[in-house]
Amino acid sequence: MCIDCGCSERTGQAHHHHDHDHDHDGRTIRVEENLLAKNDRLAAANRVRFTRHGLLTLNLVSSPGSGKTTLLETTLRALKDELRFAVLEGDQQTSNDADRIAATGVPAHQINTGAGCHLDAHMVAHGVDHFDLDNLDVLLIENVGNLVCPASFDLGEDSKVTVLSITEGEDKPLKYPQMFRAAAIVIVNKIDLLPHLDFDLDQCRQFIRQVNPQARIFELSCRSGAGMDAWYDWLRAQVAAKRQQAQS
Repeated sequence: MCIDCGCSERTGQAHHHHDHDHDHDGRTIRVEENLLAKNDRLAAANRVRFTRHGLLTLNLVSSPGSGKTTLLETTLRALKDELRFAVLEGDQQTSNDADRIAATGVPAHQINTGAGCHLDAHMVAHGVDHFDLDNLDVLLIENVGNLVCPASFDLGEDSKVTVLSITEGEDKPLKYPQMFRAAAIVIVNKIDLLPHLDFDLDQCRQFIRQVNPQARIFELSCRSGAGMDAWYDWLRAQVAAKRQQAQS
């Protein structure tokens, strides 16, 4: 479902091709308000459920090819003997990413959205039914890869984590400010490629700060391991805080 016009994937229209001949005035606003209000109610219920189980929930968003799945694989292999993880994988088609996560030994469940461009709270509510929440510390949600639609949909997560690969260019925060504004965490990924690319890391930091001064920024590389320890330490601290919150 696209919130720009309320078009459903069931119409057979390609997503974001708004050349169909109906009027968007007024109807657009009502559809978007209704859609987001319903999603927000379900997200609030998800959040209560996750908090009751002391479950840290992170919603990873990015454009395609940013390295989200590799980041998840690396993180799971490093911490799975220390923390109990499960992963919800969102994609339009295939179970390729869920298969990669399952190969790490961590429970994974695939949600295919068809022509849909994002996960919503209803999908997540049913997706987590596949896990034993009493025996988890962290739920990682890998959202469908795009920097637009997932920004608008609260899934009941504790934080959105936006992953930006340096191969995408440093100006993505300015081009897609809603996504970077919605994220508590921004991961600048693949920094091992810095010597080979014309990418201005300082400029990228400034652009992120420009749209979201409060964002916590991690700069890392799954290939070289640079910056990964800081990411792991942050995860450990967030799990500890979540447990304390659940006990209070």
